[in-house]
Amino acid sequence: VFALIVFACLVGEGYTNVPSSSNLFCIFNHNEDACRYGIGIGVLAFLACIFFFMVDVYFPQISNTTDRKYLVLADLGFSGLWTFLWFIGFCFLTNQWAWTRAEDVHVGADSARAAITFSFFSIFSWVSDAW
Repeated sequence: VFALIVFACLVGEGYTNVPSSSNLFCIFNHNEDACRYGIGIGVLAFLACIFFFMVDVYFPQISNTTDRKYLVLADLGFSGLWTFLWFIGFCFLTNQWAWTRAEDVHVGADSARAAITFSFFSIFSWVSDAW
């Protein structure tokens, strides 16, 4: 859910333009990489959650203990990696938001803050998943 919120905030209002131009730029200090990173990890986290949910649904039907072990280790490894990536994303978005000038933000400030906040919450949800 947190990944969806981050993704939706960045896609919905993460890009804006000045009234005199039709060129879109990222609301985070005009840094396109900040928006791309948030969108990328949000989409991949959501898809991974769907995949691991399906694995959990079919887990009792998997009789091979080696396959079960590898699936559990994949879930653990992915959760650990994604905890780290969400931490990097939170730090990156927060840093870029701190350097954003107030006059560059006409619409989307709340979405930017929501993306930062839910990136922070995602760290703890992935840690708890790994635990």
